[in-house]
Amino acid sequence: MTLTWESTYAIALELRRRHPHINIEEVSLQQIYEWTLQLPEFEDDPALANDDILYAIYQDWFEENIHGQ
Repeated sequence: MTLTWESTYAIALELRRRHPHINIEEVSLQQIYEWTLQLPEFEDDPALANDDILYAIYQDWFEENIHGQ
């Protein structure tokens, strides 16, 4: 599966899977950006990222931590 910046929920799930012991409340948008670019499935232009997209990934990850456990 290919991930793009529009795949915020799928990115959040993958980041959660790869960083299971991270306290999401301590994660910065910059970390989310860098970790997303490191995902092997991610294939999008890094320049297209913005705070709204990164915050959407953060929110999806946060919600999964609350409801997905």
